[in-house]
Amino acid sequence: MRRNRKVKILATLGPASSEEEVIEKLHKAGADVFRINMSHASHDVMRTLIKRIRNVEARCGRPIGILADLQGPKLRVGKFLDSKVELEIGQTFTLDDIDEPGNEKRVYLPHPEILQSVQPGHRLLIDDGKLQLRAEKCDGKSIVCTVVAGNKISDRKGVSLPDTLLGVGALTEKDRLDLDAVLETGDVDWVALSFIQRPDDLAEVRKIARGQVGLLSKIEKPQAIERIDEIIEMSDALMVARGDLGVEMPLEAVPGLQKKLIRACRAAGKPVVVATQMLESMITSPVPTRAEVSDVATAVFEGADAIMLSAESAAGDYPVEAVTTMASIARTIEKEALYPTIIHAQRPQPEATGADAISLAAREIAETLKLTAIVTYTASGTTGLRAARERPNVPIIALSPVVKTARRLAIVWGLHCVVAAEPTGLDTMVDEACRIVVDEGFGKPGDRLIVSAGVPLGTPGATNMLRIAYIGMDGQSGV
Repeated sequence: MRRNRKVKILATLGPASSEEEVIEKLHKAGADVFRINMSHASHDVMRTLIKRIRNVEARCGRPIGILADLQGPKLRVGKFLDSKVELEIGQTFTLDDIDEPGNEKRVYLPHPEILQSVQPGHRLLIDDGKLQLRAEKCDGKSIVCTVVAGNKISDRKGVSLPDTLLGVGALTEKDRLDLDAVLETGDVDWVALSFIQRPDDLAEVRKIARGQVGLLSKIEKPQAIERIDEIIEMSDALMVARGDLGVEMPLEAVPGLQKKLIRACRAAGKPVVVATQMLESMITSPVPTRAEVSDVATAVFEGADAIMLSAESAAGDYPVEAVTTMASIARTIEKEALYPTIIHAQRPQPEATGADAISLAAREIAETLKLTAIVTYTASGTTGLRAARERPNVPIIALSPVVKTARRLAIVWGLHCVVAAEPTGLDTMVDEACRIVVDEGFGKPGDRLIVSAGVPLGTPGATNMLRIAYIGMDGQSGV
């Protein structure tokens, strides 16, 4: 199954898409990676979904990536005596550590880390910013606030803290249990970490995961933006999580941040996913709005590795149609005359390493000679990531003897991943590359391709070889 597009599609599974038949339809429609949201999925549900995805993978014969999205800290106020209260702008309202029902004067905040971290002048946004408070007095046990905007608050509404750096990590006790369950399956390729504030938030997870999964940092907080270069360095991939980011930062700042984050990830050679409300209206409508089509197109033009569907595929009325629509938009945009120009204008400078120089050369040779494909042999995935970082015009086929590597690379821009046997020598490697290019529909006898790999074969990260080959007339060997 060959995708006629470079950008990948990440589809969230949920009540509308948990059956194996629907998962297969989503994959055939264009989903390359499936997201399991641990905020809603129990461990049993997660294991069932994984089994169904792998059954689909076996039938379709293509590596499919699986991402488990950890919930992260959910900060909420307590309950009210009458479920909700009306407030007035300018009045005083207090959040405290008294575990009693709230009223129009105060409410319980069951998060001592917030009470101890908020400082006078900090903003507290309740219910996705519908109620805005400004802290006036803080003593570690209560926060006396002024109501700045909004006039309602009700039971268990969420709290966002755009100005406050909390003194706790991003991994909750629930997340630790979920992470253990994810690792125990041995079948999940990526773990998404919510509400990352600092690079240290990744250290604990990396220690637990020990390389078994790739770590994807969801950028949702202003504090993460301030240390984004360090977070990118510590992460294996990034997600521009525009939902919470748009709550804690001005909405008009989000598009610029999206561009900044995509370019930073491209420069670092790390996959980047754009997420949240991309085709939101398709939760209830069979067609998207014009604005949503433009939103998806913008992410494709910017060279994002993947674009994500959330409720559209998890709980919407048209999950398959949403994936089909997103794939259609991506294919159309990538055929636009301006697309290569925009992608190339944003191409980062290569690092001063032999491996990056080889990947740059492979792209330039392939484009100059109009070769059929770039074929990379990659055991660890590093060679494939370097090839994708160049954003070449020609297809990239990533061959790996490690099925977990092929699955993990399913999220990466432009990579057509194939699980192939470890070659025994250079000639065998070229023959295998030519055969797979023909079998996968990328070339025909007489076409030329370029092969990049690390020699000695199987050495992780040692991309140091290029070879141009003709596909033999038998379509099974190289010359």
